[in-house]
Amino acid sequence: MDRRLLIVFLCALVAAGCIGYLAYRTVNVAAVAPPSIVTQRIVVAARNLEVGSLIVASDLKMAMWSGTLPKGSMAKEDMALNHGVVSPIYEGEAVLAERLATAGSGAGLAALIPAGMRACAIKVDEVVGVSGFVTPGMRVDILIAGVPPGASNAGETEVKTLMQNIQVLSAGANLQKDNEGKAQQVQVVNLLVTPEQAETLSLASNQTHIQLVLRNPVDTHLASPPGVDLSQLFGNAPRATPPPAPAAKHEEPRSMVPLPVVPPLEKPSPPVHRIEVLNGTTRTEARFEYSKDGK
Repeated sequence: MDRRLLIVFLCALVAAGCIGYLAYRTVNVAAVAPPSIVTQRIVVAARNLEVGSLIVASDLKMAMWSGTLPKGSMAKEDMALNHGVVSPIYEGEAVLAERLATAGSGAGLAALIPAGMRACAIKVDEVVGVSGFVTPGMRVDILIAGVPPGASNAGETEVKTLMQNIQVLSAGANLQKDNEGKAQQVQVVNLLVTPEQAETLSLASNQTHIQLVLRNPVDTHLASPPGVDLSQLFGNAPRATPPPAPAAKHEEPRSMVPLPVVPPLEKPSPPVHRIEVLNGTTRTEARFEYSKDGK
């Protein structure tokens, strides 16, 4: 083989090896090197923000956020000022649009009411309100107890489930005057209901006794309890449902059957008396008829 050709072949082989090594190092370094992390400034809470509070400048601050920005995050503090808080926001947590009320809604309970819904206040006893049984965000069923109008047994109390899976907006005390005009605290619970449910609940709170029953917020199944009265509570037989009134029998019209024609009775002929008269050898017969008057 020509010496010059051999030198060219060896140079080409060395160049190919170098190129392959460089390509391997480039691919390996690109696979191991971490991706570049993008950081941006967003609005976060400077302190814990409670539900119903109105955001002011001292409640917010700017912070660096690494990675993907959460949906609804804000780049300027002005975007969150003067908005009501509808969901708790903790210190250092990003302020998201979904946790704030719409502009102009203000603060307090009104900012928590979605469009088309109403907040209906009902009075409850101290066992329900003071003991912490009902707190904002919980779900409850509403039971009513009273004497239904037109009940067969006068004065017999019945219990019925009126509404189910109702959200509690707030629970607290409301000042109300007693019969002597003195102020007293009454436990009040605000429930999130539709306008139709608000009418029903208002009537029930005035005419019956209301009891709230706590339920698991994950359980959204609506049951169909039949209700209970005092006779069932004390172990007596349940009230029998009165049988439906029998339907009126439909009588077919009777066919008109012609009566048989009875011929008139013939008047009996008056009795006839016969008398034989013997006159010598002559024999005659005389007939006498009697009329109704005996003549």
